[in-house]
Amino acid sequence: MEILKVSARSNPNAVAGAIASVMRESSTVEVQAIGAGAANQAIKSIAVARGYLAPIGVDLICYPAFGSIEIDGENRTAIRLICEER
Repeated sequence: MEILKVSARSNPNAVAGAIASVMRESSTVEVQAIGAGAANQAIKSIAVARGYLAPIGVDLICYPAFGSIEIDGENRTAIRLICEER
């Protein structure tokens, strides 16, 4: 499963395009965000991606989960948004 990492400065339309592209290829993608700003951009991106995929008959759904990742030797909690086709 491909992982797309989103930051607070990510452009939601660009991330949505990446989500739609991966979904067309493999029908599953994980969007990962650390922090409130990044989570906000990730959710907006998924909402836009649903609009990109709907015309081709893909109903995008998303399952939220927590994940732990290491950054600079420090463990951080990430929001993992697992997206797949319904």
